[in-house]
Amino acid sequence: MSEDSQTNLAVALEYDEATKQAPRVTAKGRGAAAEKILEIAQENGIVVESDPHLAEALSGVELDDTIPIELYQAVAEVLGFVLRTSAKRRS
Repeated sequence: MSEDSQTNLAVALEYDEATKQAPRVTAKGRGAAAEKILEIAQENGIVVESDPHLAEALSGVELDDTIPIELYQAVAEVLGFVLRTSAKRRS
């Protein structure tokens, strides 16, 4: 999930390692919608990474669509951060 506090933009991604498909955009919004996305993430213990440029780029992806190949590297870096952070929380 990416969040941009300056414009209050949030984009949620889902990645299923079992399918080997690219991550999909599962939620996105600005203002109150962004706040709700972040609230749901927090309630569910989902790691949030703040990356305003990536959030803006991902906001152009349609809901339930996979991310475009141009964003693979940036999203891979975020997924790496999320996986490392999640592992630390469990230990």
